[in-house]
Amino acid sequence: MPHKAADPIGAAASIVMALQSIVARNIDPQQVAVITVGAFHAGRANNVIPAQARLELSVRALDRDVRALLEQRIRALVDAQAKSYGVRATLDWRVGYSVLVNTPAETAFAQQVALELLGPESVTLQGPALTGSEDFAFMLERVAGSYLPIGNGTAAEGCSHGACMVHNPGYDLNDDNLPVGAAYWVLLAERFLDGERPTSRN
Repeated sequence: MPHKAADPIGAAASIVMALQSIVARNIDPQQVAVITVGAFHAGRANNVIPAQARLELSVRALDRDVRALLEQRIRALVDAQAKSYGVRATLDWRVGYSVLVNTPAETAFAQQVALELLGPESVTLQGPALTGSEDFAFMLERVAGSYLPIGNGTAAEGCSHGACMVHNPGYDLNDDNLPVGAAYWVLLAERFLDGERPTSRN
C-alpha cells in the first residue's frame, strides 16, 4: 500500500538532484564550491518502503562567506524538498576543516627563499587553488603563515612519481626530492632567524 506511506527514498533522491543546483545557481561562477553526496543509505528489501534514508555530504569552498552560504542554502533546500514529499529531514551539520588562507608577507618570504635556493625555473609562485582538506588551516587562523607543497615531479618531466596525488593508492614518494625539501627548510629557518622578512608582493 505505497499510497499510505511517505517514501524517504524518493525524497532523498530529489534532495540529491536539487543539491546540484546550489553551486550552479547560488554561487558566483568565479568562486570555487563543491557539494558532493558521497553516500546514500536506504532500505534493505526491494518490496518494502523503508522508514528512513540517510545522505552523507562533503561540502567544500575556498572562501568563508561562500561556505556559510552553502550551509544556509543546503539547510533551506533539504527542508523544503522533504516537506514537498511529506517527510521530515534533519541535518547533522559538522563543521570540518577551515578554509586555508595564506598570509601575504609569509607567503612572499617563503617564495623568496625558494627562489634563492632553486631559481625561478623550479619554483611555481602561484599554483592552482585546491579543494582538499588541510588541518594546517587551523594553525593559520591563529598565527600568520604559509602552506606550500614541495612538488613530487610530474609525468611531463619524465617522473613516474608525479602520476598521483597523495591519498591515492598509486602514490609513490619521490625520494630524490628529500634533499631538496630538507635544504629548503634549513634555508627558510636561517633566513627567518636572520630577520630577513620581506614585505608582501602585489
